[in-house]
Amino acid sequence: MFKDRTDAGKQLTQKLIEYKGKEVVVVAIPRGGLPLGAIIATALNAPLDVALTKKIGHPLNKEYAIGAVSLSHKFITESVDTTMRYIEEETRRIRELLRQRQDQYYKNSKPKNLKNKIVIIVDDGVATGNTMLTTIALIKDQEPSKIIVAIPVAAASAIKKLNNSPLVDDVVCLHVPKHFQSVGQFYNEFNPVVDKRAIQILEETNKQLK
Repeated sequence: MFKDRTDAGKQLTQKLIEYKGKEVVVVAIPRGGLPLGAIIATALNAPLDVALTKKIGHPLNKEYAIGAVSLSHKFITESVDTTMRYIEEETRRIRELLRQRQDQYYKNSKPKNLKNKIVIIVDDGVATGNTMLTTIALIKDQEPSKIIVAIPVAAASAIKKLNNSPLVDDVVCLHVPKHFQSVGQFYNEFNPVVDKRAIQILEETNKQLK
């Protein structure tokens, strides 16, 4: 159990400190990954960036991810009990949202160059793994030297997916519980992170590193 995202970020940092001084970029998944990513980036003296990806929710339960989308990639689970029309409509809707978010997050900056960098992808937890797998594919296209996934907690099934991915070099996960219902159940405090706050965290963290 973690007190909050700050606590989780500090605990994750202890497992990643070996990367301090290396060519690292920390990439957080908005919005919940930003508070953790900022702590890790600061500790490693590495730039912080974001990966603009978002899950596709099941039509009967939007919180349950049946896939995930970025502006250039899409990942759908093999056994999806819904229509392709729903998936395509959700993909279009989500990509429009991601384009808006891209304009917001990069209003005062540009995406970091990830080529030949060690990329540490950070989120506050992983349930299905679909959003993370989409993020990994997005980042792999940018030719990093290594991809590391760093998360405080994840479902066992998601960890299996990540460990089996040929695109991932290492998975750092602090807690893989036997009974997993949602990421939030493993935090005492798990308040939503709004875009405005996430953007502020991103800009302030990178300003400190200059």
